[in-house]
Amino acid sequence: QVQLQESGPGLVKPSQTLSLTCTVSGGSITTGGSYWNWIRQPPGKGLEWMGAIDYSGSIYLSLKSRTSISRDTSKNQFTLQLNSTTPEDTAEYYCARSEVLYTGNYEGFSWGQGTQVTVSS
Repeated sequence: QVQLQESGPGLVKPSQTLSLTCTVSGGSITTGGSYWNWIRQPPGKGLEWMGAIDYSGSIYLSLKSRTSISRDTSKNQFTLQLNSTTPEDTAEYYCARSEVLYTGNYEGFSWGQGTQVTVSS
């Protein structure tokens, strides 16, 4: 059973870069056919898929202008960086594993527990 755990700062100042790490256990991020996603949910709003990195290292982004995703295969981790943050980036951030690239629904995704990030001065 793959387990995912998000980590990072709970508070970020506006304009700073948000950096979150997802540590994976019980499976490898290089397993063929796997996708490793970042998803967020702002207060009172729905889930927003931000992007993913697949088993080969290919990257797929929704917010291309501000978002980057990378990985460290030696640590079995993948990381989200979101630049030029604003209070609108306040959200619960989740990492998740899937076996398909996101196409509009989250069926079959395996989720971390989530981490709250607040962007505020």
